[in-house]
Amino acid sequence: MASKLSMRQEKTKRGWSSLFGALLAFGVLVPICGIASAQMHKVAKPETVVRAIGVYEWTGDMAKPTASRLIPVSLFIDDKLEDAAVYLAQPTPFALLTGNVYELQKSGVPLGNFDLAFARHLIATQEATTTYDDGWFGYGKFVPPAPAKKSTLTPLKTIVALNSIDVDDDKPHFSSRSATPGSGGSAAGTPGTQTSTSTPADDPDRPTLHRSASAPDSSADSGGGSGSTPADDVDRPTLRRRSPEQAKDAQGQARAADISTLNDDPNRPLLHRGKPEGALSDEDIPKLSGLPGDQDLHQLAAVSDAADRPVHDFTRPWDDEAEHQAILAKMQAAARAQLTAYEAANAVAPPTTAAPPAADTHKPNSKLRRSTAKETPPPPPAPEALLDEDLKGFMLSYGGAATFVYHAHTDGLGPALRFVTIVAQVNMQGEPEIALKNVTDAAHLDRTPRMRLVDAVDAEASNRASLLFELRAQNSRQFALYRVIGGRADQTFTTGSTQ
Repeated sequence: MASKLSMRQEKTKRGWSSLFGALLAFGVLVPICGIASAQMHKVAKPETVVRAIGVYEWTGDMAKPTASRLIPVSLFIDDKLEDAAVYLAQPTPFALLTGNVYELQKSGVPLGNFDLAFARHLIATQEATTTYDDGWFGYGKFVPPAPAKKSTLTPLKTIVALNSIDVDDDKPHFSSRSATPGSGGSAAGTPGTQTSTSTPADDPDRPTLHRSASAPDSSADSGGGSGSTPADDVDRPTLRRRSPEQAKDAQGQARAADISTLNDDPNRPLLHRGKPEGALSDEDIPKLSGLPGDQDLHQLAAVSDAADRPVHDFTRPWDDEAEHQAILAKMQAAARAQLTAYEAANAVAPPTTAAPPAADTHKPNSKLRRSTAKETPPPPPAPEALLDEDLKGFMLSYGGAATFVYHAHTDGLGPALRFVTIVAQVNMQGEPEIALKNVTDAAHLDRTPRMRLVDAVDAEASNRASLLFELRAQNSRQFALYRVIGGRADQTFTTGSTQ
């Protein structure tokens, strides 16, 4: 049985081989090959992206900051992320070269530009009175966006009539219907309308032409027979040909004016609106140093790209206030749960002392029955207060799930001052699912730095934003990018530590 099956399979293979060879010989497969080649398309060369990300910090008013600085974070080049503070630092990092322009963004929407004037490399010393001043920083000027130009078009105060509609026949007007060529007459009127043949009265304000009083009467010459020339007007300009000597003198004067022009003066003063970026120094720009408090320090994501790209707003607006309150309540519950777990794992329980037993007030041989009082359970403790709450929503990609970032802290000092950050994405059931959590206290920041959201930023020019966080320790900090997809947050990049 097995031999018969093998023989049949061999015959089938030979039959298909013969049929394929015959079709190939007669050129039947040529159209098939042509169709396959027609479906081929040219693959475009991948776009070369060079994009730098930084954090712009300032105090005071954004238009006129009291002090400011730019901290380089990442540089996307050669399809990978590099540390912008050390890439090609020969001697200045590539991302901090003088003349670079950074666009300050709020969730992808530009708010103005930052013109980089110079960069400084600060080195922290043991005698330094301020912290967090270590590494490369950029300094420059904030340039607000140009205001929109106001249109100079104004509406007409008079109504324009077309095709002789609502036209006053008593006033002269132009007609689109011309008279018979060569007749010198006017155009015929519109059928069904009356044409006025009377000459309108002269307008007393109409300007008229008068002959000059010094000109002779040329009524006799109106026939054109005398051919005499009227007398010259004394005020009439005349054209005269220059003599060779006059032309030579004029050329010499023009050449002397060109030589002594003010444009060739090297000491000629130039007019500028302020100082150019390359001429700004340390005295011209107030530099931010140290680390101000959370209420005074402002941060924005700064983006410098070699190409102009369309604006992509990553903000996720709220449907209404009810949705905002619902999401806030769920994030608060998740934050309190994380704080409770952190306190149970790290807090030290206070020592407890045994209370003395209560005195027995029952008298012996008393006929009164001892009553058993029911103990009432103590009321549940009030929920821990969450201060300086901040809740933001983002759409990090087209068609992606909504992402929410919540940050708050508790009251107290040292171990009692705890910070909590929650990142969650809405799942299929509409419930926020925790993708990233961070809980720490003020006494253990070197062990677990607290996370402060800067903003959502597109670090790779891929129309997909990452969350830019500041990781702040006791005397140092870093910046990190997190990609949140499918309810999971992955750290894609982190900078070196700055003191």
